[in-house]
Amino acid sequence: MPSLHRLTLSELADRLGRRECSAVEVLQSSLDQIARVDGDVRAFMSFDAADARAQAEAADRELAAGVTHASKPLLGIPVALKDVLAHRGQPLNCSSKILGNYRSPYDATVVERLKAAGAVVFGRLNMDEFAMGSSTETSAFQRTLNPWDLTRIPGGSSGGCAASVAAAMVPVSVGSDTGGSIRQPAALCGVVGVKPTYGRVSRYGLTAFASSLDQIGPFTRTVRDAALITGVISGQDRRDSTSVPQPVPDYLAALNRAAAAGSRPLAGVRIGLAKEYMIGGLDAEVDAAMKASVAKFVELGAEVVEVSLPHSDYAAATYYIIAPAEASANLARFDGVRYGARVEGKDPAEMNSRTRGAGFGAEVKRRIILGTYVLSSGYYDAYYLRAQKVRTLIRQDFLNAFEKVDAILTPTTPSAAFRVGEKSDDPLQMYLSDIFTISCNLAGICGISIPCGFTQPKPGVPRLPLGLQLLGKPFGEESMFQIAQAYEQGTPWHRELSPLS
Repeated sequence: MPSLHRLTLSELADRLGRRECSAVEVLQSSLDQIARVDGDVRAFMSFDAADARAQAEAADRELAAGVTHASKPLLGIPVALKDVLAHRGQPLNCSSKILGNYRSPYDATVVERLKAAGAVVFGRLNMDEFAMGSSTETSAFQRTLNPWDLTRIPGGSSGGCAASVAAAMVPVSVGSDTGGSIRQPAALCGVVGVKPTYGRVSRYGLTAFASSLDQIGPFTRTVRDAALITGVISGQDRRDSTSVPQPVPDYLAALNRAAAAGSRPLAGVRIGLAKEYMIGGLDAEVDAAMKASVAKFVELGAEVVEVSLPHSDYAAATYYIIAPAEASANLARFDGVRYGARVEGKDPAEMNSRTRGAGFGAEVKRRIILGTYVLSSGYYDAYYLRAQKVRTLIRQDFLNAFEKVDAILTPTTPSAAFRVGEKSDDPLQMYLSDIFTISCNLAGICGISIPCGFTQPKPGVPRLPLGLQLLGKPFGEESMFQIAQAYEQGTPWHRELSPLS
């Protein structure tokens, strides 16, 4: 019997439901695994073991009283959080010095919903500072490493989330995705990562980076677990004006129906292959994995057709105007006056300048300066307004493509995980790590990254995971999960565990 920490969410729920283990035992297995491997991986910034045990004990009392996972689907399941989500009484630093010893006085909506579903919510996971980065190297406190190869990055900005699941420290983590910050690290760490449609999940309690792009989503080991968590955290929230009053389907029921479809579960499904995404410079092993994945989709019954997203070439430039602009406005609140760290000065202006100078890291400063520039008088129309117009064209490209296909297939990343420090001094190369994921956020659609293979091991270099991305229609998560699960169940990659698991 595998150790509890190596089981998926669904497997743990089955064990708990049959009373073959207790929630306290499940939690302790996670804590023991954290003690064994997190000294190397450094995914967790902190965790409150006493509070987590109290939650697990409460879950055991509910299980003993006859509460089932049908009513509380996460009862007794450990879930860890990216350090950008508010959890009452716990630190909230966004991996930045500027927040000092700040602790959240309230729960984010997603945390409320996780707790209502019975989850044992604990831990603060490392990230790029204020979610600005693609490698989790801009954290002010520590550098998270990839559980498949400790000389490599786990991706970012939600690198701690991906690494914690890949190293089997928790079965589920919850992060945020502004331009690929869930899907990119999921691919590089060999796990499943979901970016829901903008407005599907409430952003209340999420520290904002770029408010029109940010979306909260899960990391898991399987598509089924990702669908379950997405269903739990989705739904309208009146505290978030961007939350959409859209019904949330029963994703698990949809997956059960699809699983009964036989050997060709994707018969009648049309999958688009965007010609603009099959670019020169794509790593040869990523290209080979993509071609093998296309063949597998065809084998499963899908029709793969070419589609065009003609404005994709402008996505990165558009994103790196809009996102910094929104960041410069959102981060203005961190001024040393209201909360967090403060560096004194002779007057408020000097205090503000010193606080922000000492509190923010280089990448955050870079993006604030860029965002302030594109919003400034004389440049707003030339840059920001034009970028918003191009964003509309990018979204329309996707809507046009979705008139012909049910989902769009792309690589998640242009290569496997790169070495620590390899791109730290070249921001432009770092930004291109998200070249395949950015458009999804600009268009406000849903996306998922799932494992699709490994690189070939080389002398001194172990095999590294690769991921493919499926992009779905707005609020099309149900179909997206069905297609992703069909591929997952037809391939062995999701059963592979990292060496540290």
